[in-house]
This record gives sequence, C-alpha cells and structure tokens, in this order.
Amino acid sequence: MSEEVIARGAEAVVILKGDRVIKRRLKKSYRIAELDERIRRERTRAEAKLTSVARRFGVPTPIVYDVNDHDIVMEYIRGTPLKHCMDEGLSMRAGQMAARLHAGGIVHYDLTTSNMLLDHRGRLYLIDFGLAAFDSSLEGFGVDVHLYIQSVRATYAENSLVDAFLEGYESESPHFDEVIGRVREIEKRARYL
Repeated sequence: MSEEVIARGAEAVVILKGDRVIKRRLKKSYRIAELDERIRRERTRAEAKLTSVARRFGVPTPIVYDVNDHDIVMEYIRGTPLKHCMDEGLSMRAGQMAARLHAGGIVHYDLTTSNMLLDHRGRLYLIDFGLAAFDSSLEGFGVDVHLYIQSVRATYAENSLVDAFLEGYESESPHFDEVIGRVREIEKRARYL
C-alpha cells in the first residue's frame, strides 16, 4: 500500500496510507538524543490519549487505531477545513464542540478553523491535538475561545460568525460568563505585546 505525505508541520508529518493516517513525530537534531526520544514519545502518547478522551466526551475526532513511540495511526477524515466552508451554523457547532471539550477538562491550545474538518456527511471533526492538554482552568478555556475568535477574524469580516460560535459555546458551557471574562482579559494583554 502506497504512502503519501499530506501535511508537514514543525513537529510532525502526516502520512496517508489507505483509509488511515499516520502522524509521525519528527526527530529534532538540536536536542540531546535521549531527551528528544523522551519528548517525542511522551508527546505522541499524550496526543493519542487526548484525542481518544475528547471523543468520549462527545467531540468528534478521528478514531485512534494504534500508537507507538513516535506514530499515531488514526482514521482518515476526508473533509474540508472549516476555514474553507464556514457559515453561522457551522461556527455555532464549533462553539458547542469547544464547550464539550472544555467540560471534559481538555484545552486544545490550537482551536482554529484550520483544525476542524467538515466531512461529506456534514459532520464536524476536531483534529490535531498535538498542543492539547488536560486543563480545567479558565485561562486555558479563554485561550481556546480567543484563538478561535482570532482565526475567524483573520479570515472573515463577519462578526456574525463569532456571535454564532459564542452562542454555541454558551449553550453547552456552565461557565460561559467566566470564560468570556477571561477572553476579554486575554484580548487586553494581547494588545500590549
């Protein structure tokens, strides 16, 4: 079965092999070999676990089939990045998905429209848990919401998409007011950097 690199990032490559993808974490030659090995192994296992746990909390994610020291073998989601097919209904669903993720004590830390895929059946998936962590802090939740809002504002000039996301988030988050308060604090800090 042939393999094709379909994505390349700073930390990993994503390889398509049949109906599965392999996310392979890359060696970093600037790190001491033993340290690099440990970091890659820990990050790979953490990402696989967070992807699976998020799915158990009702967040559609790729199914993790296998994990070893540097590879995660997952279901291939054939879909379109949300940033290329955005509308208010999808943005609202993204907000609901983010709230469910946070209710499970997970912060994605890269919650952007590039890390959400819409498949041919209309199901929205969250992908790439490479930066994610178990975190139940308002700061973490605020960072995720802020990142999503910034990704929408960078691509679209429509506040209705942000409003729809926040409406979806509020519908499933018991801590909406506190999270939005933290988002405002984060925005103020970002202005002065």
